[in-house]
Amino acid sequence: MTAMEGLPVDLRAFHNDVEGHLLAAAAHEEAHRAAARFASGLDRLSAEQRGEVERRFAAEHLALTRASWQRTARRGRELREEYEALYRRLRARLIAMALLAVTLVVSAGLVVVISA
Repeated sequence: MTAMEGLPVDLRAFHNDVEGHLLAAAAHEEAHRAAARFASGLDRLSAEQRGEVERRFAAEHLALTRASWQRTARRGRELREEYEALYRRLRARLIAMALLAVTLVVSAGLVVVISA
């Protein structure tokens, strides 16, 4: 059981929104820290140049992070569709087998009743 299962739909949406904002804020912070680490090794740059390098590095880092998240989300949707299709097929097989079993039991019962 997850913490989300007991929440009403509107609270779930709110929770997802808050989580998304927190993830985005963490990604921005990570990008800026990585940019500062990268630019700190460039001693020959002026402060203005270093600032521009940091801005470009952070923007590229965020773009890569966004692309990675989009690929992950797309793959998650693909897997969900695959598993849902598999579940539907398995459920149909189970229902067919249950109906066959009931039919066989009823037929066997009728044969016993008719022969007796």
